[in-house]
Amino acid sequence: MRGLSGGRVTKPAILVALVLFAPALLAAKEKSPSTYRIPLPPKPDFASIEWMIGNWTGQMDKHSPQGEIHLSVSYDLDQRVMVFREKISLAATGEIPADKESSIGILSPGPSGDSFLFQVYSSTGFISRYRATVAGSEIDFTPDGGPQPLPGWLSRRIIQRSDIDGFTQTVQLAPPLKPFFDYYTAAFIRQPVIKSSETGPPPHHKKKVCHRWCRLPGRAGRIGSGCAQAGGRQPLPFSGCGSP
Repeated sequence: MRGLSGGRVTKPAILVALVLFAPALLAAKEKSPSTYRIPLPPKPDFASIEWMIGNWTGQMDKHSPQGEIHLSVSYDLDQRVMVFREKISLAATGEIPADKESSIGILSPGPSGDSFLFQVYSSTGFISRYRATVAGSEIDFTPDGGPQPLPGWLSRRIIQRSDIDGFTQTVQLAPPLKPFFDYYTAAFIRQPVIKSSETGPPPHHKKKVCHRWCRLPGRAGRIGSGCAQAGGRQPLPFSGCGSP
């Protein structure tokens, strides 16, 4: 009996507790939402390197594996990073078959402010990181690890600006426990920007030629194409584009 009466007392207690807490819950729902402001970091300064923005074509020199390079550099993410898209095509030699490699590099400001971080994702699966420093017309990319770098190998590159529309790039490799050697040197030239014409149809557009047709015995002919000589009658009261 005591257990039964105890159970009867518990239910009203729960109801009373809910009634007492209800005003507090309603007051919490009526509160205006809080507003938080998170300050954004300042935009990076790419002034020393933004001359590379554009499309470039590179040719290997005579001491390098023969081939060509296509490089496209552009801003992204509201100019907070620079994106390098590179495609390398190497010709076959007597010992090495032809090879192609594509990569995407993301250049972002470094933690110290006097350099940049450059992380490269390659179609070979390697992900390498470099620290880029600018000294006048030269940009040095020194190895700085990465999530998936070449195992045991080191890679670095040096970019030397020659003029407003040209630069040379030397890529160096170092086998495990050995010094660097020049892998290739390529001379790049800037590709002109092709602007689409603001007037006139695009090159692939064919203008429709409309003619007025006249009726021939059993068929139709176009005015000016021998219609009258072929015994054509009065022109039809409409014009057509193409063949009737």
